[in-house]
Amino acid sequence: MIAHHFTIDVEEYFQVSAFEARVARSDWGRLESRVAREVGVLLELLARHQTRATWFVLGWVAHRQPGLIRAIARAGHEIASHGWDHARVTHQTPVEFRQSIRRCKQLLEEITGLPVMGFRAPSFSIVPGREWALDILLEEGYRYDSSLFPMRRPGYGYPGGLRDPYWIERPAGKLVEIPPSTVRWCGLRLPAGGGAYFRLFPYGVVRAALLQSQRRGVPGTFYIHPWELDPAQPRFHVPWLTRVRHYGGLRRTGQRLERLLAEFRFTAVQETVTTLSAVTVDNCRKRLPVEALA
Repeated sequence: MIAHHFTIDVEEYFQVSAFEARVARSDWGRLESRVAREVGVLLELLARHQTRATWFVLGWVAHRQPGLIRAIARAGHEIASHGWDHARVTHQTPVEFRQSIRRCKQLLEEITGLPVMGFRAPSFSIVPGREWALDILLEEGYRYDSSLFPMRRPGYGYPGGLRDPYWIERPAGKLVEIPPSTVRWCGLRLPAGGGAYFRLFPYGVVRAALLQSQRRGVPGTFYIHPWELDPAQPRFHVPWLTRVRHYGGLRRTGQRLERLLAEFRFTAVQETVTTLSAVTVDNCRKRLPVEALA
């Protein structure tokens, strides 16, 4: 059975991009922290299903709760970078982006004593025209990225990307891309990687995406956030669409995760990247798609 990727973006409920206009970064330190409890729930859930995951951690969270990050690493999971303060790449200069990913990587490695190989941009915000971020990742010692959502959607998306893990050739070198899962339906490519798509859409959507990946013989990539298991989190006054996307389906997340972990086998992204890195590009073509993006 194919081992898919189970990934978790470790951030507080008030740090999501949709709340940027409502919650100033300067106020973050005064708000109630709730991430530790839900991380504990996820750790217990993964242990019960004997599943290893990749945790994309915000530097801001790690700086304030290093013991929480050590607990994740001690449980055998992979620690990866989500940047420092959830700033979208589309809102950063190259210099700001470099500072963010360098600072986060250094802190996570100091806390865990383990190398940090991977990165996921907040809100999948490496979009067409921001490919320079991939070069900076390579220059800063990252080996893979999981930010190019291969679809067209307002706010994010990389329509030219592939839907399965692949190599990207850049001026700075070669990087493995691990895209979130999508599903083919009636000739369309639809998002099915996790998050709101997991909470709001029928369970069968994510299930179909992972089954389609299995038929292609490649791992799919699922993602979730700790706050998605917290229906009691404080509510912000936000537009109705944002309210539905963020708060909808929170009470059923845990039950759906139990079903998902019972039905599919998952592992950390690091295992796929290690396998890819251990073979030549020609051999990779026989196992997973290898493409060069301009």
